Amino acid sequence: MPLHADLLVRLRNASSARLRQVPIPYSNGNLSILSILLQQGLIHSITKGTVSNPASPIAFQQASIPSKRLWVHLKYSSQDRPVLSKCELVSKPSKKIFMDREDLLRFVSYRRSKFVPPLAMGEIGVVDCGREGWFEAREAVRRGVRGGEVVARAG
Repeated sequence: MPLHADLLVRLRNASSARLRQVPIPYSNGNLSILSILLQQGLIHSITKGTVSNPASPIAFQQASIPSKRLWVHLKYSSQDRPVLSKCELVSKPSKKIFMDREDLLRFVSYRRSKFVPPLAMGEIGVVDCGREGWFEAREAVRRGVRGGEVVARAG
């Protein structure tokens, strides 16, 4: 299972179980996706730590790679409903979904593209643009990237 699929399943399960924080294995891809979710206001914060020491950046620096964790603090509304209510994978290992600039524009402007339903109101798309980095789908269109793999959608 790809790391971003594991990340989305962990976030979805933690929010449905009403957990306040969840440990995610450290990788650059996971950090990029979580940074996008943080910028869009779907999670509260991200802290670097280890399995045994959740909020210690010093222990994070000294730990081995398998024990490094990103601790994600989930956000809830005043009625105790999770803000991150929907997390799903778009591009799967068996079927990668790549979109060019025009397809991304259709995807974010409420029109179906490449058999993928368009983004709904309040929903974001996560795009891996290769060397250019990871972007939210609307930000990728705004920056004029050539395209990339649409990894996930969340809302």
